[in-house]
Amino acid sequence: MELRHLRSFAVLAEERHFGRAAERLHLAQPALSQQIKQLERELGVTLFSRTTRRVELTEAGGRFVGHARDVLADVDRARDDMTSLASGHAGRVSIGFVGTATYDVLPRVAREVRRELPDVALELHGELLSPQLVAGLADRTYDLVLLRPGEPGLDARTLRSERLVAVLPAHHPLAGRRRIGLARLKDEPFVIHPSGRRSSMHAQVLAACAAAGFEPSSLLEVSETATLVVFVAAGLGVALVPEPVRSLGLEGVAYVALTDAPTIDLALAARADASPAARQVAAIVERCV
Repeated sequence: MELRHLRSFAVLAEERHFGRAAERLHLAQPALSQQIKQLERELGVTLFSRTTRRVELTEAGGRFVGHARDVLADVDRARDDMTSLASGHAGRVSIGFVGTATYDVLPRVAREVRRELPDVALELHGELLSPQLVAGLADRTYDLVLLRPGEPGLDARTLRSERLVAVLPAHHPLAGRRRIGLARLKDEPFVIHPSGRRSSMHAQVLAACAAAGFEPSSLLEVSETATLVVFVAAGLGVALVPEPVRSLGLEGVAYVALTDAPTIDLALAARADASPAARQVAAIVERCV
């Protein structure tokens, strides 16, 4: 059963006139008549009763018209869906976010994608470390990742630079200051992201302390940024975090700007074979940062 025969049948069922139906279909009238006869032979029924003035649906034709319209509607929906998929306006996109981007970038991206690309299904994964994100990009867990640049062999586009700020317990003597020099924290225990290749923040914080002329007396390593801030609120130490972490809004801590604050970059990386939908979402991410 050919789709063109179904379309010809559906139009003739609406027009009840071979001439008008042929004109709508951009067919010669004999060609339309031949298609209807072929369809009737294939189905083994007569679909139309023909007179010199009018064409009427038979009982079989009346029953078949619903089937034909359903099939044609399904085909149209499938075509529209594939067109949307090819243009990036439909599909599924998985995005991984480094911890700090989870708090300010993730909500904005989710809102904008929902507004601009309502047929794109987002899978959002937050509070991850850069090495996890690189691995997830490689094994196709994620289509896009927001992470700290500098991973070997990774092609990433820098989106912004973020100043580091000090996180102090709310009762700390320096908590009320507008700005402090990092050296003021030289005698404090530090709550810090994991060492080694597990987090690029660990090396960044130690480098900032070294530039300020000291090495922290003790380190408490924590994987998640939100947990790190909670530990500071509990009085277990002080910390350095990128400024967007302020948006967490946790009680019991104070964020204090640093004199000559060091910065850390946030970057976007995509799979080499990113889908059209992933490329559309990547463009939205760049606008949101």
